[in-house]
Amino acid sequence: MTRATPVRRGRRSRRGPRLRRPAWTATLTWKAAVFITVMCCALAALLGALVHVSVTRQTVDQAREKALSKLEDVTEAYEAGEPTDRFGAVDPQGLPSELRALALRGQRGTVVSDVDGRPTMWAAGPADGRALAVRIDYTLSAQTIMGLDRAIVGSSALAIGATLLAGAFSVTRVTRRLHLTAQVARRISAGDLDARVNDPRTKDPSRCEDEVAAVSGALDTMASTLQGKLLSEQRFTADVAHELRTPLTGLSAAAELLPPGRLSELVQDRVRRMRALTEDLLEISRLDAGRETVDLDIHELAPLTERVVRMARSAGSETDLLVVRGTSVETDKRRLERVLGNLIANAHKHGARPVVVSVDGAVVSVRDHGTGYPEYLLEHGPQRFRTESGGKGHGLGLTIAVGQAAVIGADLEFANVPGGGALARLTLPEYVHLADCPHARPPAEPDTAIAPGTDMQHTESTDKRT
Repeated sequence: MTRATPVRRGRRSRRGPRLRRPAWTATLTWKAAVFITVMCCALAALLGALVHVSVTRQTVDQAREKALSKLEDVTEAYEAGEPTDRFGAVDPQGLPSELRALALRGQRGTVVSDVDGRPTMWAAGPADGRALAVRIDYTLSAQTIMGLDRAIVGSSALAIGATLLAGAFSVTRVTRRLHLTAQVARRISAGDLDARVNDPRTKDPSRCEDEVAAVSGALDTMASTLQGKLLSEQRFTADVAHELRTPLTGLSAAAELLPPGRLSELVQDRVRRMRALTEDLLEISRLDAGRETVDLDIHELAPLTERVVRMARSAGSETDLLVVRGTSVETDKRRLERVLGNLIANAHKHGARPVVVSVDGAVVSVRDHGTGYPEYLLEHGPQRFRTESGGKGHGLGLTIAVGQAAVIGADLEFANVPGGGALARLTLPEYVHLADCPHARPPAEPDTAIAPGTDMQHTESTDKRT
């Protein structure tokens, strides 16, 4: 008969979810305050303990010497047969047992105890096999020690408070400068290359620089160098595009004069691609310069998207359109059409069919069913002249789409769909009609008739795909 081997199951962790500390606990000011408080408390406790021990020992020694001196006088009087005073007696009532035992062993000693609720210093010694003891009032000495302890606690609290205020003032000045440096760094990363910290300590050679000033100066130097390189690159791109534009215009006119044939078609196709590349470079240079002007207006997003889809279909790119919910957006019509056109063209060029464009409120999504976006694009965004699709394209379409989306105030996100394919999601600023407000008058019933020449019905309750 075989015995079944027991199965060991993993022990479940009894620990619940780890609580996250508040964000303010990670600040330098809070850490400095805790450090200063802990150090001040430790220093105050150490100094207070030293002072307490020293003064207490001195006070006890004085009381002990006084009690032992009194004990010698009483002992001499007892041996001479003279009466002792009222503070000295043989085996008096209330004598601590440990002091009595010490006296019975033939030794002298002192101890502090309470007699009728008052602290008393006892001194005892041997006398004919019994204990001869004296006592003196220890109340004043005990009050002195207690007063000293209260003074130590009060002065320590006052010193800790003053040190905290001074430390908080000093640390706040440093953290304020660090926050300013961080804000400037974020502005630079967002594209504002004119942002500078301009710490006064870096401008005046007579003033010594601290660590924060060194970081601020390094950031300003880095921003200036980066700005110079980017401006140089932008000028180079614009100059190259402008210089190519003129000869390409003449080359395009000359290509039109070639006799019909395969060679003529090949030349005209290459010239068209060169002209398109030149126009893309000019557009990128204008976007990099940040001098684009926006013509904002209120548009219905669904019909505008439908128009872009129809243009793609007329160019031979079969695209499906799905309208979940239509709405009005405030945008630049020409730039929005440019963004959507580039996204659809990129889906057809680098993805796989079917390509579906969906409109859900102020969000337009373009999805293909290809292999998805490469990892570098998801992490760092589109990069010009970089593509991983076998050499098709120049990587400028998505770069222009991101730039134009930023100009019109839209948010463009790229992701890969778990089921396969790439997804580009464009979120536009939605325009809210006054009639849609809850306190406004209810609007009239919408007309749901289909306009002649269209193949899509805009409704709120059902989805339509064309």
